[in-house]
Amino acid sequence: MKIDRLLFIKCLFILFALGADFNLAKAQDTQTFTLKDLVQHAKDNSPEALRAKNRRENNYWQYRLFKSNYNPQLRLTGTIPQYSQEFNNVTQPDGSIVPIQVNQNVMDLGLGLEQVIGVTGGTVSVNTSTNRFDNFLSNPGEPQTRYSGVPVNVALQQPIFAYNRFKWDKRIEPLLYEESKREYVEEMEKVSIYVTGLYFEYLIAQVNSEIAATNLKNTNDIFAIEKRRNAMGVTPEDELLQIELQVLNAQQAMAEAQLSLESAAFTMNSFIGLNQSSKLNLISPENIPIFEVDVDRAIELAFQNRAEAIGYDRQRTQAASEVAMARGQRFQVLLNARYGYNNAAFNFPDIYQNPNTQALVSVGLSVPILDWGRNKARMSMAMANQELVENTVAQELINFEQQIFTKVKNFMMIKERLNVTRVSDDVAQRRYEIALKRYQTGNVSITNLNIAQNEKDSNKRDFYTSLRDFWVAYYELRALTLYDFENEELLYVPEKD
Repeated sequence: MKIDRLLFIKCLFILFALGADFNLAKAQDTQTFTLKDLVQHAKDNSPEALRAKNRRENNYWQYRLFKSNYNPQLRLTGTIPQYSQEFNNVTQPDGSIVPIQVNQNVMDLGLGLEQVIGVTGGTVSVNTSTNRFDNFLSNPGEPQTRYSGVPVNVALQQPIFAYNRFKWDKRIEPLLYEESKREYVEEMEKVSIYVTGLYFEYLIAQVNSEIAATNLKNTNDIFAIEKRRNAMGVTPEDELLQIELQVLNAQQAMAEAQLSLESAAFTMNSFIGLNQSSKLNLISPENIPIFEVDVDRAIELAFQNRAEAIGYDRQRTQAASEVAMARGQRFQVLLNARYGYNNAAFNFPDIYQNPNTQALVSVGLSVPILDWGRNKARMSMAMANQELVENTVAQELINFEQQIFTKVKNFMMIKERLNVTRVSDDVAQRRYEIALKRYQTGNVSITNLNIAQNEKDSNKRDFYTSLRDFWVAYYELRALTLYDFENEELLYVPEKD
């Protein structure tokens, strides 16, 4: 008997341990998040955030490519080798054509250091090159190999009165890069806004599930009370059936609330990159930050920090660049100048002995005499587009300021409404608890109890809706100004590149 008791105790201990391990594993599958924790998790892991990071990296390398255009370029060119064995038709002085056998090889190498002149749009370079020619069918006694080359020369290529792409790129590309960096911060804040919506979609589904479970329990308790009263002849049969119908409706509401909770969890896990089997436990962010937002200050911050503010300057500059491009296409003048030395020899070292002077100056000209109004149309179109950009930007500036003004006012209104719904929720909850106790003692009818319950549920949902609106507006305000009003710090600080 004693052995059986010990065996029974051991079995209980094993079952308890297994149960504890199961509960521990179950607890590990459930992840608890606050709103700010989940927002940060989404910024670090969500596909949308990762795409924004990829775009930021692409913009960075595009800017690096632009900057490299203004650095010296050392370039090696050449052909190694160019061998040919064929018959070439050679025209003779009398007009006849004689096929001549060719068996030769040509090799050339060149090294040049090139630098863009950003102010003028020209290019200056320092070059050296060498060439080797091998004639494998040379006559006996004739040299088979010849060398030629340019020990050094300096070349300048300078467009005159032309569109200077380098000058305009130097004004536009830094604006584009700065705009892209601010857009990245804005995209991160948009991720915050979206995940906040998902957070409250799940949280409200979680609250609805808790409401449905509480209502189902209370309705079952009420049904049990009314069945006893019906047995005593106090509650009529039709009222009992009505309460039974309420039990069935509560069961249906419970099933719908559970389905909504699972659907919200699926959407949340997909967005933030969690496993679909992970269970979420979201903490209601009821402790809202206390700070005031001044409209003028918010507008000032938006113009100071937002990508759109940079974008307006960039649009104007691009429009001016198009006008300059149209003006530069009216006629084209190109100056080419080159000065240096060249030589030819049968031995490679002799190329650098007493080389000959090499000089070249040329001015190319292309001026349309009759273009049927093409230049005028091109110029007029560019100027009309510039005027359109100016007018569009002026209107966008007004809309931009109006948007900030509206969002700040809306935030202040939502904050006030949240305080009202918080009190209403507390009052409705206490009223229902009192009504339930009075119903249990027979001092309140089932109709009044149902009204109290509906008001309790309605005010609870209104409170969480207002809470959602507050936090969405909170992150919208951050995105619109790139400023954290709670901690009084900038979300983006320009860096010197």
